[in-house]
Amino acid sequence: MKYGTLYGIGIGPGDPELLTVKAARLLSQCTHVFVPKGAVQAESVALSIAQEYIQPQATVHQMLFPMITDRKELNRHWNSAAENIAKVLENGQDACFLTLGDALLYSTYIYLIQALQRRFSAIEVVTVPGITAFSAAAALTNTPVGMGKKPVLIVPTADDLADTRRALETGECVVLMKIGKRLPQILDLLEGAGALARSVFVSRAGMPDQRIETDLTRLREDPEAGYLSLILVQAKNGVLS
Repeated sequence: MKYGTLYGIGIGPGDPELLTVKAARLLSQCTHVFVPKGAVQAESVALSIAQEYIQPQATVHQMLFPMITDRKELNRHWNSAAENIAKVLENGQDACFLTLGDALLYSTYIYLIQALQRRFSAIEVVTVPGITAFSAAAALTNTPVGMGKKPVLIVPTADDLADTRRALETGECVVLMKIGKRLPQILDLLEGAGALARSVFVSRAGMPDQRIETDLTRLREDPEAGYLSLILVQAKNGVLS
């Protein structure tokens, strides 16, 4: 049996013009496109970004990946998604799976292909890299991320925020991702580390409702602003050398 190929496509942070040429080409050819969404009633953010590149005849499969931490329940969704994708691939048809930012940086896609390869080891997976949200945020604000020999710390903020606190204590350049509902606590940590003044906040980079804040104290009035957002913290000495 000859299986189709699954193309995991990083579609960037939100601006449709930031899809790579390769991503656009594959989407224009693919007849089955799988897109994630976080809630049953919600629209897929990934689909709204890439829609113009998807051929009109393509079948779009929206797949639910709820914003929960229950690993058993998440595994159930990943395995179900893997089985649905495998049905298409087993018929010899190719499929594309869309994921925000880069496909292999803190993405649901990682768990999906692990589930797929565990159960259907003969299936070929080709991953197409995408522009990361922090790269787009840096470009929007002209904020340097890495210069010279200084390290860059990328931290997905977790509920206990221990890794975030340790990263800020280093005084190095820090990228804080997956902020969400933890925004008020993260602002407290930034203030305690004396890092508010050297931080920039970007949410929904490249989308119509994009927001950029260089004065993070304004975010105190909007604790819900953390969805699809990140914070870039420049190195403490102000010069990356």
